[in-house]
Amino acid sequence: MELARMTWPDVRDAIEQCGIGLLPVGAIEQHGPHLPLNTDWAIASHIARTVSKAEDLLLLPGFEVGVSHEHRQFWGTLTISPDALRDQAIGMARSAGGHGLRRIVFVNGHGSNCAPLSEAARTLRDDGIFAFVFNWWESISAVLADLFPDPTAHAGSIETSLMMAIDPDAVRRDRFDDADAAVHWGTRVEGVLTGLDAADFTEMGNVGDPRRADAEKGEAVLAASCASLARFCRWLKTQEDGDLVPRPHKA
Repeated sequence: MELARMTWPDVRDAIEQCGIGLLPVGAIEQHGPHLPLNTDWAIASHIARTVSKAEDLLLLPGFEVGVSHEHRQFWGTLTISPDALRDQAIGMARSAGGHGLRRIVFVNGHGSNCAPLSEAARTLRDDGIFAFVFNWWESISAVLADLFPDPTAHAGSIETSLMMAIDPDAVRRDRFDDADAAVHWGTRVEGVLTGLDAADFTEMGNVGDPRRADAEKGEAVLAASCASLARFCRWLKTQEDGDLVPRPHKA
């Protein structure tokens, strides 16, 4: 159920029926020479939309642009500050909460969004609005390790496989050989991260080999991610408000 395409009486009934809203959060940032800028958004919105339909949950308007400062040297990358994303998430959740939708899952598709979304969730909890951050790659880490043993941090085999499954026409297979040979995200000296921007360690923007991508593996990852999110939402439905509020001071 997509909130933006519904009438207000239908939304009223949907909130009473489902009680949970899914809000996708992505990024518009470079993904090497072969993937579109909206890769993170495409993945997050696909997972959120699929689960909202399967579980009869409310799909809220999401945030396409996220925190992508580390990619700013590559053409077309758009970014907002962590504070801006945090405040936007809080504002949207409070607005939905005013209509009685007090359980929201941020379906996140980009690593640098994690901290501001988590901060928003903590703030909202004190307001009696229960928000949670679903990072699809964390939810299925064992599946990813099994299917993709090679290092692939950004625009490598994993994200390329997902986009081959979601939007194959957007994947520039003819540019796979142009992709960088960089293996690891960032450079470290004595364990200290010294390369903070993608441009510090990759010329073409990718970290991981897109030539190892496989559409069937992409379908498997999407299915596992959707199943994980669905299970979380079913769990959330079983929780009473008293199970979710902050605990009192220790005696």
